Amino acid sequence: MTLNLLQDKGTPLDRQRMTWKDMVGKPISKLDDDAFTRVRAILMNGLELDSLRTKQVALRMNADARVPLAQLMRAEQHQATTINWLIGAEHSPLETTIGYEQTAIEVTASVAQLEPDPYLAQGYRYALLEDFDHLYRYSALLDRLEGKDANNITQGYTDIVPARATWDHHRAPEHDLLEPYGPDAALSTKLHALTLTGGEYQTHDYYMNIGPLFADPLARQLYAEIASVESQHITHYGSMLNPHETPLEKLLISEACEVWNYAGCASQETNPRIRALWERFLDYELGHLQVALQLFKDIERRDPAEVLGDGALPRFIRFQSQRDFVRRVVEEETNLRKNGTAFVALEDEGESSLQYRQAVNAGGSPSRNASATWTWAPGTELSRGPEAIRRAA
Repeated sequence: MTLNLLQDKGTPLDRQRMTWKDMVGKPISKLDDDAFTRVRAILMNGLELDSLRTKQVALRMNADARVPLAQLMRAEQHQATTINWLIGAEHSPLETTIGYEQTAIEVTASVAQLEPDPYLAQGYRYALLEDFDHLYRYSALLDRLEGKDANNITQGYTDIVPARATWDHHRAPEHDLLEPYGPDAALSTKLHALTLTGGEYQTHDYYMNIGPLFADPLARQLYAEIASVESQHITHYGSMLNPHETPLEKLLISEACEVWNYAGCASQETNPRIRALWERFLDYELGHLQVALQLFKDIERRDPAEVLGDGALPRFIRFQSQRDFVRRVVEEETNLRKNGTAFVALEDEGESSLQYRQAVNAGGSPSRNASATWTWAPGTELSRGPEAIRRAA
């Protein structure tokens, strides 16, 4: 797909209208649609919600941009609704959680291989190991509470095995930070960091909202534990972003990020109905980008090419199994730790993290308890009788 951020206009903002029936349509199928259709839906909902957050910050800091920002936010709200409502009632909250973790794993693994900055690529691999372990812990909980095999959601694309154990993810806040990219960073670097920040923000918020609704005490504790780690990941990825960018510069990058991701989704979607949705929203985002470009020129008196280069889209995230890459990372980097903004050997981890971890895990680790004595085996529902499933539930 050949697009240029500085040249392609898309659908003008004033022509972007949606009805409630447009927004609340037919959900995807849990079993009949390819797992990566769900991955794309989860990813793009996260990007839309993060775009709304960016605009809210810009709104509070730019008196002259309030009206166009409000108009953009209404369009983004309706796009986010349309995408989020693709996940239907046939997904239990825990099955949706499995989908969230698969999204984090496969998207982060692809980004880690695309990232041109070696230090930031290391940062993606580091957090990838932690989301990979979260999938294992939640898969154990899915088996325990519902007697279901998480592979029905992941469809064999993603391994379900432990990595860096979740109880070791808890770090003192100063060790979650990374060195940010600079003003001369490649456009791909900016888009990668923003994509992963938005994805982790969405996952954190979902766990914070859904976790308290479980009756099972261990499930409530596990969601609380992993939501805390997801908050650390927001800091981890968010600290990659250049803190010296202005709000309108961040708005410009945010709109470019949505264009890039929708284009990548549209080029790889296997469900024709959903592909048409990605194409429609790609045109909408090109229209949003036009508004952001004009605000940047009018208010900051700067050339958008300073931020977006020649406007060519970087290589897309690849929506395919990253199993071989993930296995290498698990084998080679599970024992890495953080000390300040540096990645270090296990024995060199920051002392304050050791103290924090000892305190927060003093009463035990929910993730350890959720997966105690459990190992994933294929065909959970099929390989056990109804009575065993009832006992597991």
